[in-house]
Amino acid sequence: MDGTVLIADDDRTIRTVLTQALTRAGCRVHATGSLSQLSKWVEEGRGDLVITDVMMPDGNGIDQIPAIRQARPDLPVIVISAQNTIVTAIRATEAAAFEYLPKPFDLPDLMAKAGQALSRRPRKSDLAPEPSPLRHSTDPAMPLIGHAPAMQALFRMVARVLNADLPVLIAGEPGTGKSIIARSFHDLSDRSERGVVVLTSADAGEEVFARVADKTRGGTIIIENPAGFDQAAQARLIGLIEALEAESERTQLPRIVSTTGPDPQADMAAGRLRSDLYYRLAGVTVSVPPLRARVDDILPLAEHLLARAATQGLPERGLTEDAAGLLRAYAFPGNVRELENLMRRLALTASGPEVSATEMREALSQQGGTRAAGGGGTTTTESGSNGTAPIANARLSDTVEAHLQRYFDLHGDELPPPGLYDRILHEIERPLLEVALDATGGNQLKCADLLGINRNTLRKKLTELNIEVTRRRKLM
Repeated sequence: MDGTVLIADDDRTIRTVLTQALTRAGCRVHATGSLSQLSKWVEEGRGDLVITDVMMPDGNGIDQIPAIRQARPDLPVIVISAQNTIVTAIRATEAAAFEYLPKPFDLPDLMAKAGQALSRRPRKSDLAPEPSPLRHSTDPAMPLIGHAPAMQALFRMVARVLNADLPVLIAGEPGTGKSIIARSFHDLSDRSERGVVVLTSADAGEEVFARVADKTRGGTIIIENPAGFDQAAQARLIGLIEALEAESERTQLPRIVSTTGPDPQADMAAGRLRSDLYYRLAGVTVSVPPLRARVDDILPLAEHLLARAATQGLPERGLTEDAAGLLRAYAFPGNVRELENLMRRLALTASGPEVSATEMREALSQQGGTRAAGGGGTTTTESGSNGTAPIANARLSDTVEAHLQRYFDLHGDELPPPGLYDRILHEIERPLLEVALDATGGNQLKCADLLGINRNTLRKKLTELNIEVTRRRKLM
């Protein structure tokens, strides 16, 4: 490896490690803890590669990249940062950084990237175009943070396709943060000043679809779990997409971002998702890893959630070392949503400034107890393409409230479409009737008696909701 490397990092240990590694590899190294010194070296024409941290005492390393490119368009910049968020990855991409690596980085990986950058001999035609202005100064809400390789790969993919015109399908288990990532495709993109509409199975009526086009010219349509829409609603979605493509100018076409379970092709094979709709939605598929695949992120996420709970009025809490060990060993079938539920509960119930191992063990046992069959409370589930992920709430009203709050949160600063009362009652009514029918073996008289309604009323509702009734003997 040959060349001169300029290092800017306020951590003396990192400067020493990088200096020693690069010197052993044959490079000449200048290291500093100041961005102003880095700028001086660049302006003097020194260096064949820059390695810079983001958060520095005298500025932001990513904000410095446009000035470096203006002075030295052929000088590659590698960004390293402990700010392991999706916004950092996007901003590094917008600034046309050669590479972005999260701290703590893998030294052999960084050395390999440095070697690639130094071996590059760009011609004028090879130079990257001028980066767009850096627009994102604040990070969105959790869970879009993570050092784990799976999350960093996700961040890079989002950064690459953020402003592309292709539709995006975000796949993953319930609770992984798919809805927040979907929203980030609007809020962090160059469409952020345009309209955004969120469509769920509760919004599948023709009158809702009719208003979508006017509200999303050049903006974004987010479709939550299209496999959960009935076949008629999926057909209307296809018609909506075709109408938008036919009637809109290219610059006015809304971008379509959808969320789905971990295996949308299985949904398609099982008939839950129409193939002609799937291929319209899956221009780019982004997979969100479950929390168990990013174990190293559990503790940083927990600390972030405790800090966020404190800003919302809950007591400030930390974790003892033993409590942190228990947390890290837990599988979290409910993913980040379950972790958030747990952290908020501990922030409220812990007896001291730090959550003890005993308190953590008891809280985790309650998580498992809520999921166990035959518990004293009501357990509800969120459907995915390959099963369900329980929501750890003891009361049905708590679970309904959580789902409703999430539904409102999905719409950001906008209110959901009018007619919410009837849509929500419709959503609750169908599963209630289906479960009651199953429990009574399809006997409509017993079902009506169980529900406390007239048999004719039950028949009318079954017809309206197109619920098929199969009479069978209930097995005990």
